[in-house]
Amino acid sequence: MKRRDFVAALAAASTLPRRLPARRQLAGPTSAGPIVPFDLSRVRLLPGPYADAMAVNRRFLMAQDPDRLLHMFRVTAGLPSTAEPLGGWEAPVNELRGHYTGHYLSACALMSASTGDAQVKARGDLMVAELAKCQQALGNGYLSAFAEEFFDRLRAGKPVWAPFYTVHKIMAGLLDMHTLAGNAQALDVVQGMARWVARWSQPLGDYAMQRVLEREYGGMNEMLYNLSAVAKQDWLMDVAHRFDHERFFAPLALGRDELKGLHANTNIPKVVGAARRYELTGEPRYRHIAEYFWREVTSARAYCTGGTSNGEGWEAEPGVLSTQLSGYTQEDCTTYNMLKLTRHVFSWTGDPACADFYERALWNGILGSQHPADGEKMYYVSLAPGLWKLFGTPGQDYWCCTGTMSEAFSKLGDSIYFQDDAGLYVNLFIASQLDWQERGVRLVQETRFPEDDRLTLTIRTQRPTAFALRLRVPWWATGANTATLDGRPLDGFAAPGGYYVLNRTWKDGDQLVVRFPMALHTEPTPDDPSLQAVMYGPLVLAGKLGTAGLTPAVLRAEPTQPRHIPEYKSDPVAVPAFRAPSTEPATWIAAGATPLTFHTTGQTQNVEFIPFYKIFDERYAIYWKMT
Repeated sequence: MKRRDFVAALAAASTLPRRLPARRQLAGPTSAGPIVPFDLSRVRLLPGPYADAMAVNRRFLMAQDPDRLLHMFRVTAGLPSTAEPLGGWEAPVNELRGHYTGHYLSACALMSASTGDAQVKARGDLMVAELAKCQQALGNGYLSAFAEEFFDRLRAGKPVWAPFYTVHKIMAGLLDMHTLAGNAQALDVVQGMARWVARWSQPLGDYAMQRVLEREYGGMNEMLYNLSAVAKQDWLMDVAHRFDHERFFAPLALGRDELKGLHANTNIPKVVGAARRYELTGEPRYRHIAEYFWREVTSARAYCTGGTSNGEGWEAEPGVLSTQLSGYTQEDCTTYNMLKLTRHVFSWTGDPACADFYERALWNGILGSQHPADGEKMYYVSLAPGLWKLFGTPGQDYWCCTGTMSEAFSKLGDSIYFQDDAGLYVNLFIASQLDWQERGVRLVQETRFPEDDRLTLTIRTQRPTAFALRLRVPWWATGANTATLDGRPLDGFAAPGGYYVLNRTWKDGDQLVVRFPMALHTEPTPDDPSLQAVMYGPLVLAGKLGTAGLTPAVLRAEPTQPRHIPEYKSDPVAVPAFRAPSTEPATWIAAGATPLTFHTTGQTQNVEFIPFYKIFDERYAIYWKMT
């Protein structure tokens, strides 16, 4: 069968129904036209935990030395450099060197768009200019921190560590600097790289190219599809399509979960690329691939935190999580890329389940993955009881997750708000201000969520404006939700898992005040109901297990070794089981004296709980054995 006939057969067969967990069965509201996320430049964070986290990341980014980030690029291009080389995955002997510089470009672009920070933009502009000099010295469009010989090894099937993965980060960072920070030179540089990629791949037949795709290549397909749209050059679509991994896509197109044994973050970016192909071509097969994959991972392969993977892979069948709790769960990159995919799926469907997942993963999988003292990032979000959050060693690690988290904490205003022809979606409860230029409206969201269950939405407009305001009613909001408009109580509140819609003509100063009382609840693993996590609203709660054996030396990873969790350097701690008189957690967990603190009652060993995103430098447990 020819490849095009094979693809057509798969497309015809890809009509299996979606598999959703019970709480995600509600469909989204009928949308008037496409649903579009707002550009980062339209949203500004107001004081709160997300603005604080972004400020920490800004200091982390600006503390990086551009000459050290550029050192191996200059050496590869034959240009002089006296900078001290970076360590870890950016060291001169590491075959992934150069990847963080790409992430750094994206982070600078995202941060400048999110804040309007001229210094951050200037840093990104400087990096682009210096990388352009390296590309010019090489003379053929190629640009990397390692020689083209790595790609010779890739073509020949010899051992090499993911050269296209690294080049993807550089190209994506340059494209972000162009689209988000307005740097015209960055577009020239990335187009030169794209021409090099096209020349490299052109001689390879389909079989040989698919064999190349067995080595991790990041989001090359997504980036090239994006570049094609920005540069308005159709030939780039063909190059992008060569990076669509058919062996991985085919089962997904048929609605089959064959993910067991696969490396999670190698494959999630491929699906984001499928999403972009659907958006640019309208081919339904690629939407089905992306939607099926998203719903399968979020419903059957995600922990209570929203994260996925164990030991970087999917090591079990769907719905089996109780045996997948280790010191290597939930690689941060997987959460970051699943959020990117979620943004696409929501824009097609308007399904509030997407926003529910985004909230869960953002609070529990992202926000606590950066150390508030110095901005260092985590590689794994450990879910093994009795361990602790292990952060990078400053200047030494530069893991893949150092890069994705540098980006994540630069765009925390993303996906709070969306729009369509009928109006506005408010998906996340984060203190922020939206500049809705198309309608001449400014919306201010004031909230101390999650420490307070109240949020206030204030409309600012020079003239009365009609639109539908859709406020997400989260899946966990099962209590006495209330809303007032300009002080008047409103009736008919929507059920959890939907949207509360106010379709009216809004005038300046109109104020909607909503309360979503939070409550304690438990979330068991799907294959073992006796193994449960404790949650409060959308927040996963961590049980504090003390600091025994946690010297400064074991609180940070040994340089270059994200997998080396030193649990055996200190005595293990006992993790209690709990006895519950009923399925209602309020019967054995009580609120503490300060907001968002709790403690067990009536247990052999009582434990204090705080939100997972707030725990640092101490041992914890998330899942508990319950009787």
